[in-house]
Amino acid sequence: VDPHHSPDTKKKIMSRMASFAARGSALRRGLKYTAGATTVGAGAYAYSKYRSDPGLQRQLQFWSVIAPVVADYWWHVGASSPYRKYVASDDKDEAVAELHRRNAPRLYRVMIDLGSLYIKLGQVLSVTALPVPEAYRVYFRKLQSDVPGHEEFEQVIRPTIERELGLDSIEDAFDHVEEIPCGAASIGQAHVATLKDGRRILLKIQYPDAPWQVPADIRCVGDFMKMCVWFGLVDEDASKLSYDEFSRQFLAELDYDRERRNLEEVYQSSLDPDAPYRKYNVVVPKVYPELSSSKIIAMEFLPGPKLEQEAKKLLKSLGIDTSKGVRGIVTESARKAVDTEGNSDESSTESHALPANHWSQSAIKLVSVDTLFSLTRWARHIASWYQSMWLTSLSWMKPLGIVPNRWQDWMEIQSENQYNGDWTKGAVEALLGVHGYQILNQGLFNADPHPGNILLVQDRPTKIGLIDYGQCKRLTTKERVKIANLMLSVANDESDEAIADRFRDLGIATKNDSTPFLAEFARLCFGPMQTKHLDHSWHREFHQTDRVLYFPSELSMVYRTSLLLRGLAMSLQQNVSVSEVWRDHALQAVKDGQPELLTEDAVIDESQLFRRRKTSSVIVELPPSQVELK
Repeated sequence: VDPHHSPDTKKKIMSRMASFAARGSALRRGLKYTAGATTVGAGAYAYSKYRSDPGLQRQLQFWSVIAPVVADYWWHVGASSPYRKYVASDDKDEAVAELHRRNAPRLYRVMIDLGSLYIKLGQVLSVTALPVPEAYRVYFRKLQSDVPGHEEFEQVIRPTIERELGLDSIEDAFDHVEEIPCGAASIGQAHVATLKDGRRILLKIQYPDAPWQVPADIRCVGDFMKMCVWFGLVDEDASKLSYDEFSRQFLAELDYDRERRNLEEVYQSSLDPDAPYRKYNVVVPKVYPELSSSKIIAMEFLPGPKLEQEAKKLLKSLGIDTSKGVRGIVTESARKAVDTEGNSDESSTESHALPANHWSQSAIKLVSVDTLFSLTRWARHIASWYQSMWLTSLSWMKPLGIVPNRWQDWMEIQSENQYNGDWTKGAVEALLGVHGYQILNQGLFNADPHPGNILLVQDRPTKIGLIDYGQCKRLTTKERVKIANLMLSVANDESDEAIADRFRDLGIATKNDSTPFLAEFARLCFGPMQTKHLDHSWHREFHQTDRVLYFPSELSMVYRTSLLLRGLAMSLQQNVSVSEVWRDHALQAVKDGQPELLTEDAVIDESQLFRRRKTSSVIVELPPSQVELK
């Protein structure tokens, strides 16, 4: 207020200032109340969202454990961490190793607590080719032998069956349904049921929580993979490809309608007399659509143990540690032999099925892999024969009462572990033959043929049953022809240029586009295992020459299938070349899909299909004077 103003003017100015102050105070009170109400409202919304969204609850449970782990890594080894900049005096590599040892048990526990997809993720990470730290891999291997829990029959399974099939009571359609599941997985479980006419069928039932639980878990896994990339635990490109494939597979497994259609199509193709199913005594269960829904698949019950159980007996007799599960042994056997990333740990002393574990490196360099496998099988057969003779002698003496109790206990254990090894060669041949037919001739195949999805059906003769078609892949005719050409090039040991070109046709990309690398990589994936492949240093040197930047999606599932089947063969002490076993199927695929290529690449005979050398390669080897005549 100016002192020269009149009293009336001063009075008016003071009145206006008082009015402005009152308005400002009211505004501040309004903003305070508004902020408080907004905070309360946001809190109430967040709480209601938390209570109503079980997926959010699982994510918060996951990150409540993972967030401290993230903070632990950042504080001790993060580039921007004040502790690492100004306080830490230890070696960073040693600090990282200690962090792995400290946090691996934490991650393992949260996987156990959450179950479902996290168990499967741990199983995948325990045998993946990605450079997962050994401290984590040790804990993840424990998940291979963990059997997923199952839902209660009366509270969950019975209501699901009645709701999905529109039944007032489960007894309206079934004479009996076994309450204990014969199998359980991350998204569902299977029960044996008996129809009113006495037929036994299998009901594969999806858990009611699976449709929201799996997507929520996949989002958490994606964030977790980003965290691993940020801390340099895994390669960004490789982890993205792995995560994309992982998420696609599990989201596809939720689609029971799609799985049922795939199973019906494969079953119908198995009835074709020209298909190899009858030749190899392989059966696929028949589907019952009238008893199926979007959450239930009803199929023919195939009686018999899983190949996993019989393989465990054989592996034990071969002196192989089965504590981490047969699936882990099969996958790791193939991974360590192929090692497509060059990440094998040479210092690892863990037992596996490769001959390198049973023979010295000097012996490996002198003889072939096939010889090593033969010697190993021969030694184990001799040991098994002696054990069998000893058990027979003790069984004769047992009625006389002269066999000590501890010997009798040993007899029971060893008798349970006895196996008939005659089935192994035929089983491997049948599995490779049928899957080669599905991939190259039918274009629809199961991309997850692990031993838990294969049955030894109790019949005369024993048949092989193929179950679980949740992870199927479909190939176009063009894709099958390209894959067939690659298989033929590898099977016939063509030149590096020819094999590399076939690989490039499929879209594979490497950093240096090295022809020798591409050719050797294809042989490594689909050819026979060679002695040099047992040397970890060879893999490291090989992958230093070039690096895969993109692996075509249509080939990745084919490679996964061949990897699992090859791993099964190797764990059973058999060295197979996938490309050679699939040669006839590849020739037929080329003949059916692109006949014009056949005149250049192969000759068809009425009795058999066989391949001869390319015309172009023959011309190159001829003298110039004969080229035109040829």
